[in-house]
Amino acid sequence: MNPFTILPEGCISEIISFTTPADAVRSSVISTGFKSAAESDIVWNKFLPSDHQDIVSRSVSVVVFDSKKDLYFRLCESPILLDEGRLSFWLYKTNGKKCYLLSARQLTISFSDTQLFWEHTSDAESRFPEVAFLNSVDLLDIRGKIGTRALSSRTSYAAYLVFKISERYHGLESTNAMVRFVNQESEDQAEERATTVILAARAPRHLKASLPEKRIDGWLEVGIGNFYNGALRDDNGDVEARLLDSRPFHAKCGLIIEGVEFRPI
Repeated sequence: MNPFTILPEGCISEIISFTTPADAVRSSVISTGFKSAAESDIVWNKFLPSDHQDIVSRSVSVVVFDSKKDLYFRLCESPILLDEGRLSFWLYKTNGKKCYLLSARQLTISFSDTQLFWEHTSDAESRFPEVAFLNSVDLLDIRGKIGTRALSSRTSYAAYLVFKISERYHGLESTNAMVRFVNQESEDQAEERATTVILAARAPRHLKASLPEKRIDGWLEVGIGNFYNGALRDDNGDVEARLLDSRPFHAKCGLIIEGVEFRPI
């Protein structure tokens, strides 16, 4: 006799809640009893972030769901906009880890308040109301910052610039990229270990650098850097992803920024 068949449904749910979302889905096909236990709110509440109610309450539109399982997959498959549309949130489907895309309006971009250099405009392919369009600058300095407590703990993350290139662009062949914990490392220290990324196609062949990749949403992304987010009790403060090209007399134009993304790796 299978010992699980004599356990109360609540006990089975508790056991399944210590597995993974994929295991829970597989368990639901074993039998009618397992299906009910595997789809219970006890299970899926464990897979959702502990602060999911607060996150959902910040959505710019009402998030409709019938159960905690329904909410889990709703957040995996359809990112929601938070904080007046400046931030996009979703869950990594395999493990429920938190993902964020900071909009261009949520970033710190040098000279972005001057229309001569940058414009904030709409883009039909963007999930945000506005993107940032680079008219022309010499100093390209883009920073995306997020509190580590907003991210999933004990998780390795990568930061990406999400962008496009206009038909007429210039000076985007080589940019320094770095990620740092703001309260643990100075800007100078981070710059010393920066890597090189390529934003546009016209790049020197001899240059060792990360190249952009096409995303399924039609945008490009390039990795800025990786980091490990430890336990919440070891609060690391803010983590900052930064792109910097400070070459003098080297004009840059034609970059379209949707945002900076933080997602698990």
